[in-house]
Amino acid sequence: MRSLRFISAEVLVSHPSVAVEGLGSVAYNLYPLLFKASYLREQAEVTRAVLGCWPLEEFRLDVLLGPSTDHPEDLRDRACKTCLEACVQGLADHVLQGRSCRLQRADLTGIRDVQVQRCPCGKALGRWGRTELLARICCQLQAETCAVRRPIEVLVDLFVTEGNFEMVVQALKPAGLAPLQMRCPSFRADSLSPGQLLQVLGLARPGELRKLEVVHNVRLHAGHVQQLLAQVGFPHLTSLTLPTKAFDTPFPCVPTSEREDCLLASIARELSSMTRLVELSVSFSTLTGKIQTLLGPLRTPLRTLDLANCALNHEDMTFLADCIHAAHLEVLDLSGHNLLHLYPSTFLKLLRQAAQTLRVLTLEECGITDSCVGMMILGLSSCHQLQELKFLGNPLSACALKRLFSALCELPELRCIEFPVPKECYPEGAAYPQDELAMSTFDQQKYAVIAEELRGVLLRAMREDIQTSTPLFGGFDPEVHETSNELGAFLLQAFKVALDNLSRALKQAE
Repeated sequence: MRSLRFISAEVLVSHPSVAVEGLGSVAYNLYPLLFKASYLREQAEVTRAVLGCWPLEEFRLDVLLGPSTDHPEDLRDRACKTCLEACVQGLADHVLQGRSCRLQRADLTGIRDVQVQRCPCGKALGRWGRTELLARICCQLQAETCAVRRPIEVLVDLFVTEGNFEMVVQALKPAGLAPLQMRCPSFRADSLSPGQLLQVLGLARPGELRKLEVVHNVRLHAGHVQQLLAQVGFPHLTSLTLPTKAFDTPFPCVPTSEREDCLLASIARELSSMTRLVELSVSFSTLTGKIQTLLGPLRTPLRTLDLANCALNHEDMTFLADCIHAAHLEVLDLSGHNLLHLYPSTFLKLLRQAAQTLRVLTLEECGITDSCVGMMILGLSSCHQLQELKFLGNPLSACALKRLFSALCELPELRCIEFPVPKECYPEGAAYPQDELAMSTFDQQKYAVIAEELRGVLLRAMREDIQTSTPLFGGFDPEVHETSNELGAFLLQAFKVALDNLSRALKQAE
């Protein structure tokens, strides 16, 4: 329930001219209240003015938008374009008006990007857009001649691509004392060359970085990864995501086993120096027989581990089941491995080791058939902390799914199940794993009937708290959605270069 103070703040901000004019007589401890009220009501003029006059030493967006005794609603999932632009413009006003001696740090992190915006305008400013906006304002202020008594540190989760690279570099590398100084606790990179990645990370104070995501269209190989970790250094990093094929041997080197092992061991040594690293994602890298080399030297047990489609063998699975990481894992992705057919006992041992901590388990396209359901139930039965189970792309019948759902009802913390389209819904003899066309060609009426029956299993067990879905093409990814046009152009250019290279090679062969 909203407090009388918050209701009064809402009334005031609904008259922007009155609110802005009266800010000078408002007590300092009421500014957070006015900010949340103006953000809620999307009164951008008031939001900007509140930031321009902010009288406190610190501004923390996640705290101000989070639940409070005055207003219990959580607004952190409102990446409202209108309000966020007003926030950054308000920071610029604060500097230009010479008030920077008051505000010392502005933390703009903590916003959750969601698919549907609940703000009145319905328009979102995603992570890439927030990066571009702040970088542009920083560059504009660098060109101003205003005197800077004390710069304001601005914390932001950076998302850098080819489209905003130059502006971000300029913002991070001012010619003189910058009024706004960007700091990034987390950094995401896409569609950059390895050289660009090294350049921008070197400017982004890597010693302060907590989370690094290098994804999709950054073409790294093992040599680049070793160079990145050794030369830049990330002493406080807690989370690292590397792109597809990041552990491949550098071209045109001849991929010998000795060379690959030496390079991987060097990377592992660099990772071991990151004593706070607890999340590691290296999906779609070929790591057959190399997991112990990579993970063995790590000093801190991992809590998140993504090894999807890494071509693991029995040796790798044996190490995972016995290593120190197993008993600490909270999030595990082993998609793309035929676990229950090839390594059943080892996989069950891994689940037993992780049972006390495991919250999210992903087993997509693991060749799980009806004959594996009993073993899968046995393995999951002790995972009482499990909250999410995702096993899309497995050839399971409706009968097997019902049996599995009945068992999953016994897991007290389970809240989300992503299950595959039952194989009865596809033409007889359909092959697995499926391509996108085959995956989307199924009997939707039959699927709807079976999905309703599965929902009935949960309802009869009084587990209506469990949400079920079959997201064939993955869930909503705000970063990919926001930069889809740029990344599409990047892929087309990469395809053109590949065709040109092929054409030259054919001509040389002639």
